[in-house]
Amino acid sequence: MKSPMLRWLCLLSLSLPLLFWFGHVITRDGPAPVLHGPGLRGYMRISPGGMEQFLDMHCNQCALVSSSGQMLRAGIGEEIDKIDCVIRMNNAPTLGYESDVGSRTSVRVVSHTSVPLLVKNERYYFQQSADTTYVFWGPDRNMRQDGKGRIFNTLVKIANKYPNVRIYTVTREKIQYCDGVFQNETGKNRMKTGAFLSTGFFTMILAIDMCDRIHVYGMINDNHCSRANHSVVPYHYYEQNRINECRMYKVHEHTQRGGHRFITEKAIYAKWATRHEIEFKHPTWSL
Repeated sequence: MKSPMLRWLCLLSLSLPLLFWFGHVITRDGPAPVLHGPGLRGYMRISPGGMEQFLDMHCNQCALVSSSGQMLRAGIGEEIDKIDCVIRMNNAPTLGYESDVGSRTSVRVVSHTSVPLLVKNERYYFQQSADTTYVFWGPDRNMRQDGKGRIFNTLVKIANKYPNVRIYTVTREKIQYCDGVFQNETGKNRMKTGAFLSTGFFTMILAIDMCDRIHVYGMINDNHCSRANHSVVPYHYYEQNRINECRMYKVHEHTQRGGHRFITEKAIYAKWATRHEIEFKHPTWSL
């Protein structure tokens, strides 16, 4: 018969690995909801069967392709397409821009405000591009799952109509985590300063979660627009008659309510590049 001390030691040896694993899960992203299997906890699948599962995706090399006008005449589409996973944002097209931005899309990160643009062309996004994984983010008022989340309800309809398409949402806990990251990096509370995180911010967080090495294409640094000879390009490469990129960035940076802090976010990415395998190309950043 085992002594009480021996039984206690056996129990301790069995429970320590579990405690270590559970502690790692909790401290990584803050307090966690109930676990639903393997994968990245901040990204929950919407599927017809209602089965909740996390995004289980890992890439050695990722191309994060900006929607910036910097991509025009870049001529790096072939380079981008050779990288393991290609991440794009919102409704940024590839058709007609393949030589500059490539043609493959592994993951598309989409803002709640861009969902109607995808629905408008749903056959392309959810039928022809069925091999793409979609990750949608938005505030709780649009993404709540009690029947009152307008955008979430739209995504459920899409998931039912196209059951083979992989549709994920950024969880409420992950969005709160991202708010905390912004505050830790800037010392400013996002909500109190009237700022909204950009799709680029959520995309960079996802890339860090998912990729060992990240190649960022077409993203300017936080000093670019203050240079006298900075390049003047459209805000989006596919909207050439719209406001130029630097003007858009400056307006948003100083808007008191509801603006994205694009320039501040770029400064944050520069810091992250010193801690993660992140490389900025076209233009290249000096870190």
